[in-house]
Amino acid sequence: MAELSLYLDLLSQPCRSVYIFAKANNIPFQFAEVRLSKGEQLGEDFAKVNAFCKVPALKDGDFTLSESIAILLYLARKFNTPDHWYPSDLQKRARVDEYLAWQHTNTRLHCYKVFWAKHMSIILGQEVSSEKLDCVITEFNTTVTNLEKVFLADKPFLVGEEISVADLVALVEIMQAVAGGLDVFEDRPKLAAWKQRVVEAVGEELFNEAHAQILNVKEQNEAIAPEIVEALKAKLVL
Repeated sequence: MAELSLYLDLLSQPCRSVYIFAKANNIPFQFAEVRLSKGEQLGEDFAKVNAFCKVPALKDGDFTLSESIAILLYLARKFNTPDHWYPSDLQKRARVDEYLAWQHTNTRLHCYKVFWAKHMSIILGQEVSSEKLDCVITEFNTTVTNLEKVFLADKPFLVGEEISVADLVALVEIMQAVAGGLDVFEDRPKLAAWKQRVVEAVGEELFNEAHAQILNVKEQNEAIAPEIVEALKAKLVL
């Protein structure tokens, strides 16, 4: 059994980024599933791994780590992954860092809001108004336009000629909005071409495997644990 454990729920965007990165780089790890819908992240055992009771989390021997970006960079450094993922070149690495800093309040936030507004609000019986939904989608479109024009520009990938951690995180974030029912790529041919390059770089089979649950989330009937419902409703502030 691998000493390194990754605590994940593939319905979570940050978890999918970590999972794909580890698999694409042949990093040995134990998949420790933590089902958010069942409240398994709130258990005492998991709290010993991550006191914040959130996924993803990493346990490497006696060392534990939370936050997906920190985990991705830890894995890149520990397992000496190919340089293009997190470049040794100072300025290229700075560009990766720039996106990873920007995405928290942009791509990550607005893709999350789309998913919650178009899917989770209905599941929780608190469907948002059309005006609020329009606002959420407008914010999302602004963010994706900035991603396309500022970060991608005329390059194959966000930081040049090869895939980096920035591309993986960005696309997996956008797929959360796709899972919410938004057709992100239909009228964005440059973004669609970038998506295809990212998918090919990590492997289509792996990418599809990681997204199988979230892209079929509307057909899944797994009930959310009652004790989790109220906490989720509290998060439904868009």
